[in-house]
Amino acid sequence: MPKSRDTFIAACDAKLRLVRTEADLTQQDMAFALGLSKKTLVDIEKGRRTLGWSGAVTMCAVFPTSDILTATFGDTPLNMIPALAAEEKPIPQGVSAGNPWWDKVADNGDFIIEQNTISQHYRLLTSKRVKIAAAFDIDDLLPLFHGQTKEN
Repeated sequence: MPKSRDTFIAACDAKLRLVRTEADLTQQDMAFALGLSKKTLVDIEKGRRTLGWSGAVTMCAVFPTSDILTATFGDTPLNMIPALAAEEKPIPQGVSAGNPWWDKVADNGDFIIEQNTISQHYRLLTSKRVKIAAAFDIDDLLPLFHGQTKEN
């Protein structure tokens, strides 16, 4: 696991193309997802530029379940970003009295749908609170919520 931002950024730079391939995205789609121009993405993939701190954090946030990133860092990279963000003093995480940012919309015992109180987007969680998917339209999550897959 990287112990410095520079090591973290270098690892993200090195895995960018693999994460894009894993997600089955074109360079244009990956650039859009990360908020980059296609030219910048190509330069990063060729080793001529770097994602930088913000870009590396963005990649990990947009692809939190990437097997490539998990294998690279030994865990979901989102778990170590707060430690890397605070090199000398830990940053407090979470709110102790529940989470005021999410309202439960539906719960069928297996899955939970919550809506963010600020952005109004939805997230689908397992009953053990593992994030499965997110969308701005709840209808996009309902097939998963009802246990339907592409094969069903």
